[in-house]
Amino acid sequence: MWAFYAFGSAFFAGITAILAKCGVKKTDSTVATAIRTVVVLIFAWIMAFLTAPLSSIGTIAPKTWVFLILSGVATGASWLCYFQALQKGDVNKVVPIDKSSTVLTMILAIILLGEDINASGILAMFLIGVGTLLMIEKKDTKDNVSEENLSWIGYAFLSALFASLTSILGKIGIEGIDSNLGTAICTLVVLIMSWVVVFATGKKEKLRGICGKELRFIIVSGMATGASWLCYYKALQNGPASVVVPIDKLSIIVTIVFSRLAFKEHLTRKAFIGFISIIIGTLIIALPSVIAV
Repeated sequence: MWAFYAFGSAFFAGITAILAKCGVKKTDSTVATAIRTVVVLIFAWIMAFLTAPLSSIGTIAPKTWVFLILSGVATGASWLCYFQALQKGDVNKVVPIDKSSTVLTMILAIILLGEDINASGILAMFLIGVGTLLMIEKKDTKDNVSEENLSWIGYAFLSALFASLTSILGKIGIEGIDSNLGTAICTLVVLIMSWVVVFATGKKEKLRGICGKELRFIIVSGMATGASWLCYYKALQNGPASVVVPIDKLSIIVTIVFSRLAFKEHLTRKAFIGFISIIIGTLIIALPSVIAV
């Protein structure tokens, strides 16, 4: 069933990017991240209470606590960078860079978790990496592009880096405990971190100026994220990280399709080739394991 959960995670993650983009058109991305984390936290703890007894919290080993907290910190950093990038850049350009975390996650899984990789896995990593580079494009403009307009690239790459660390730390952290409980603990860490950032940067006053429409999109995106997380950690608990993560990254298909429908964003020929390269690379990794299941 881990493959089923991995594909479910991909679907909800793809929708999340679109909903989040709609929620940060005028709303500060850091504030939006903090608000949506509240929604994810509620969602995660409801599922934790339904699937794991409260007494199990007291049995969590110190090592598990450490890795769950570190995973939550990495997730919080990834979210803050990701939504900052979404606010400044196009969805169909930000998401591919964020999904490049697949390659780094596979490398870290091999080094830190001892997972094996064969020739097809190496080919897949190459295709995903090349595809990501092909999809990174600057907007056409007659004026010089300012550093602020290009800052989304840096945030997107940082999001990918922290996302890869999240996967590895999360894989280690949920060993021996209910995946929903692990997700809930990680989310609590993200909540604390995101609100600390809001107050530390003096952005609490911006909470009053959020329009109702964007607030609704932020809340729904949080619900989609909660569903994605629950599926993702369930898949990670029972399946190999080097396969679960690539399946999850297929969310790029959902995101690209909806970005075309919702924002009229289109891919150039070069970007489309990169998009196909990423999909082929992901399928090379994922399909054999899924078929085996």
